[in-house]
Amino acid sequence: MSNGQTRFHVPTPPYRPGDEPDFAHLDLQKAGEASRPDPAASWQETQDLATGLVGVLDHNHQAVGAWNPELSPEVLREGLSHMVLTRIYDERMLKLQRQGKMSFYMKSTGEEAVAVAAAMALKPTDMVFPSYRQQGILFARGRNIVDMMCHCISNSRDNLKGRQLPVHYTWAEGSFFTISGNLGTQFPQAAGYAMACAYKGEDQIAASWIGDGTTAEGDFHAGLTLASTYRAPVIFNVVNNQWAISSNQNIARGDAPTFAAKGLGYGLASIRADGNDFLAVYAATQWAAERARQGKGATVLELFTYRADAHSTSDDPTKYRPKTEFDRWPLGDPIERLKQHLIGRGEWDETRQAKLEEQMTALVVKSYKEAESHGTLHEGPLSPTESIFEDVYAKPDWRLRRQRQDLGV
Repeated sequence: MSNGQTRFHVPTPPYRPGDEPDFAHLDLQKAGEASRPDPAASWQETQDLATGLVGVLDHNHQAVGAWNPELSPEVLREGLSHMVLTRIYDERMLKLQRQGKMSFYMKSTGEEAVAVAAAMALKPTDMVFPSYRQQGILFARGRNIVDMMCHCISNSRDNLKGRQLPVHYTWAEGSFFTISGNLGTQFPQAAGYAMACAYKGEDQIAASWIGDGTTAEGDFHAGLTLASTYRAPVIFNVVNNQWAISSNQNIARGDAPTFAAKGLGYGLASIRADGNDFLAVYAATQWAAERARQGKGATVLELFTYRADAHSTSDDPTKYRPKTEFDRWPLGDPIERLKQHLIGRGEWDETRQAKLEEQMTALVVKSYKEAESHGTLHEGPLSPTESIFEDVYAKPDWRLRRQRQDLGV
């Protein structure tokens, strides 16, 4: 140190409210340029992938490069449909929350491909450990929309009986593990589940999702340590949507070049992929799943995307970032990009897109009317009071029995 003094460093966002964002500082690898090693390759062979960017859709919305999963038009239209439904569902649920019909909500606008493409690349029996912005997995796996809404308004049909925040879904039949509000717990849970699958010789694998900010939690490192030590067949998805509530991603990333690069320190295959490119997310997940099923261990996938809306209904993003940031995001909108890709292939058009949006809107409106027939947040009926004593222990102990007697139920 030339002046004999140290400097305390605090990372700052590239732009603040009132600034004009242009994202000129991002040096992103072009679609089609990333190499695709064999899924059985050593983790060392993924070092360039951890600091690069796996992309398939180029600036003309054409699929290029070795990572092109070469999906059929039918599969792509299905993915587009799930993403459109996810966005329309989110918009409707936000309006209902603003009307006081539910207490809380979290949208996934701009991140639909992260969940939908991954779910479609996995087997339906693979266990997923999501966070609270992967509702697209449920749509891709065929979850009943009415049941999802009943959970959000905590009525008598809520499969969680009012014990969880809205959007903290669970669906055992769909291999969808309970969403945890204690961020980070998903990673060691997914690693442990995957270890059990390997121990029993099953073909099933696990996948989990956290945000960029959660990588600063200890559970992130615990999960990676378990997976590295026991070569667990698990996929660790870090959804880098640039913001952990009001903290820019560079707070949790520190001086690491990318979040994916952190996986290299644990000897895990690590890839950064374009999270707004449906084909890239599908291809990277498919690669990681094949690697896991071959017994080659875990993969860390950083999905580079952008949270287009507020963190939740309790957040006002205009307080910490420019209003126009998502409009300037260089990787665009995942729905628009997949739509344009299909149009370019002659497999879609604007008329069919408008009809799809109309159909999905009607489905969501109809579903909510049915959901309210099972009760509303303010008027009920709700889950019966005695249900608070259920689903805790297989055999209730004397304390629970005494508490239930005291309550008179």
